[in-house]
Amino acid sequence: MFKRIFFWGLASGLLAAVGALVFQRIHQFATYADFTKVVTVPLLLAVNLGVCLSAAIVYWGLVRWLNRKGELIFNLLFSIISFASITWSLAYILPLEIETPELFPGLTVPMHFFPALAWFTLRPFFAKEATPSGPH
Repeated sequence: MFKRIFFWGLASGLLAAVGALVFQRIHQFATYADFTKVVTVPLLLAVNLGVCLSAAIVYWGLVRWLNRKGELIFNLLFSIISFASITWSLAYILPLEIETPELFPGLTVPMHFFPALAWFTLRPFFAKEATPSGPH
């Protein structure tokens, strides 16, 4: 069970990182604001993988400990933590040489939801549950 959940976290982290990189490029071309010195490719990869692999460990523990209620509690926690983490983007102090710092939250705030979005998107591929066999 842990192996499947670990690969779910790994795949989610990679999907979230790719999404963040694509979003960063779109934001850069749409706003002409370059934050690549602050939000680097290795940082995006490390953060997204770290969050999703940590989520996999927490998910495994909650599901193992609380059975079916574990997934519900995990989903609530993941969503709440995603919203709460936005404060880091709003409180981050950019270097003085960065132009248009007011556009920084427009780049980073949506990225806080990418790990959870990737996790929930890949759920059907990795979650193990009984499927209905038809009418009874």
